Amino acid sequence: MAEKTVFQKIIDREIPASIVYEDEHCLVFRDIDPQAPTHLLLIPKKPIPSLAALTAEDRAVAGHLLMMVPRIAQQLNLDAGFRVVCNCGEQAGQAVPHLHLHILAGRAFGWPPG
Repeated sequence: MAEKTVFQKIIDREIPASIVYEDEHCLVFRDIDPQAPTHLLLIPKKPIPSLAALTAEDRAVAGHLLMMVPRIAQQLNLDAGFRVVCNCGEQAGQAVPHLHLHILAGRAFGWPPG
């Protein structure tokens, strides 16, 4: 059996996190190394290694994650705007092999991002 990722340990409540939202499909918590005044991580409870690993079977969970973004933004009054980032693969900056969306807000963002 593969070792659990830090995100799976958060889902399983083996390590603490500042949880903002949870339902049967996903979990949203504050990033411990925030890159903006508001920096949340939205993860599926199903262990999917990355965006590139999504299959047709994951269509519902992927859709659910995207539908949760504006709901979370509204809940946190991110009216001035927010950015959603999904790093895919090590070269793109993905540090944890568990699909996750970064929701960033609270400051102006430049383009291109990096």
